[in-house]
Amino acid sequence: MSTIKYLNEFCDIIDTYGGRDKVMKALCYGTKLIGGYYADRKPELAKRYAIASSRISGARATLRLIDDVPMIQYALEYGWGQNESDRVMALLGVTANLVDLLYYPVEKICWLAEHRIVDVHNYDYWDKVNTIFWVLTLRNFGLNQQKLNKLNEMQKPSIDDTVLRKHRLEVCSLVRLTLDFVHAVSYLPKGYLWGGKLSTLQVGAVGTLSSFLYLYQIFTKRNLNK
Repeated sequence: MSTIKYLNEFCDIIDTYGGRDKVMKALCYGTKLIGGYYADRKPELAKRYAIASSRISGARATLRLIDDVPMIQYALEYGWGQNESDRVMALLGVTANLVDLLYYPVEKICWLAEHRIVDVHNYDYWDKVNTIFWVLTLRNFGLNQQKLNKLNEMQKPSIDDTVLRKHRLEVCSLVRLTLDFVHAVSYLPKGYLWGGKLSTLQVGAVGTLSSFLYLYQIFTKRNLNK
């Protein structure tokens, strides 16, 4: 693939909200990774990267303020999962939608409190609740992904190059979701699993790897659909 074609593919991705968010996520955790690496070597340089990572993360959080609108639309269209192939898949879908619908308002409260637009008593409590919903969101998405993978295996028993490439993408999704789950739990208070135990370097490494796996999946899926 020529350089121009790669450039066109990249521009097509960042023209979408989801694609731009994933690129920003890669930049966010890439700078966090660099900041963690230089934490003891060059503290002043590490601080600059930490500030850059924080600003990019803040920009992503601001853009998520209107994510609940399409989420509500999707949840209403999904209903009780009546169009799903079985009850298990419907239950997973409804549960995931419910968690998402609770997550976005809580995140808004945290954002408003962080920027001192509203006064919120016990901000740490709301921040903890926000992180828990984030973990649950990732967990529910992971359960749905595993269920979909099993259905795909049942429906497509033949093995060819396309199926193998799709299988690699599914494995990639599971690895990425595991990384996201590890990353999300690390933000929980100490005493909850491995909450608060990962260093800045480790958090940056996990987030960066997850981001690049997602971008790899986007490019690969685009080529598969051609």
